[in-house]
Amino acid sequence: MRIKLAFFFLLSLAAARVQGESVRASIVGIQRVSMSNQEGTTLPLSYNGCSVIVIEGDARFLRGIQIEITSQQSFLPYHDSLAAVVYDQLNRIPEPGIATVECRQIVQDTLPARIQITYQIPLREGHGLRTSPYVTVLTDVRSPSSFPILFRLMPVKAVTNEVERMNFAVSVKPILSDEGALRINFRYPDGLRDRPMTVYINDELIRNPGEERFLKEGEYRLSIQSEDYRNQNTRFVIERAKTLDLVIELLDPRPRIIFEYPENARVYLDNVLLNNPRNPVPVEPGLHEIRIQISDYSIIRSLTVQRGKTYRIALSFSVEISEDNF
Repeated sequence: MRIKLAFFFLLSLAAARVQGESVRASIVGIQRVSMSNQEGTTLPLSYNGCSVIVIEGDARFLRGIQIEITSQQSFLPYHDSLAAVVYDQLNRIPEPGIATVECRQIVQDTLPARIQITYQIPLREGHGLRTSPYVTVLTDVRSPSSFPILFRLMPVKAVTNEVERMNFAVSVKPILSDEGALRINFRYPDGLRDRPMTVYINDELIRNPGEERFLKEGEYRLSIQSEDYRNQNTRFVIERAKTLDLVIELLDPRPRIIFEYPENARVYLDNVLLNNPRNPVPVEPGLHEIRIQISDYSIIRSLTVQRGKTYRIALSFSVEISEDNF
């Protein structure tokens, strides 16, 4: 069996891990991580193959990326001959093919004796990713701004002809957080903009309700208390890795009266004829007189209204038919 020494790969092991180095790499392709492609991408890498991993779009809901290597059964006897290596600080994004890249090695891990090997790279503090018998967390937290990175399979000892001919399926996909974002947009009644109000989410005081905030996925209750707007309670649902734009119509706290009446009726409120009473009519709290007139027939009622409430006044006519047996 012919043994091939990958000399230039072995030399790179002696390079400083924290300083930049020049890596001659066989670039197979670019693997793009994004919220729009949660299934990720897969490339076939050989024993000296590399892929460039790029994060695209909104990374706020990413807590990490997952790199999964699937090898052949025949690789198991040679598991200690290859390592997974990650580089950052690339001086450029190389095109597929043989390329020399200035970069910095940040991690190297010898492939274990498993057909499927899973690595994870955390992208935020409090990510919750943990190394286990089945998953290896490769590095400390890497900011999305530190991407692109270079992922590489590299010999750490002499490799056989059989290993040279092997292909390893390398899949890269995002690890989503269990959060979503909430943006509250307030719409104000005429003449009542930016008045004081207290906002709660699930009974927790929100000091800056206009700012975007991250919440765990699930159902929430929003409460608004104010002397200048009507008190409101609204339920909303936060979905994983999505932003909810919640529009809140703030209402004038004055009581309102809604009238329902026949077309030919005339409606008076406190002896004032209403021009368009089919729209809700705001009034001051207290006692009011309602008069609805149809031709020469009038109905007059008194109504005491309270702050923050809506009243509906409906005028209806009915005809009663009875039958008597003589």
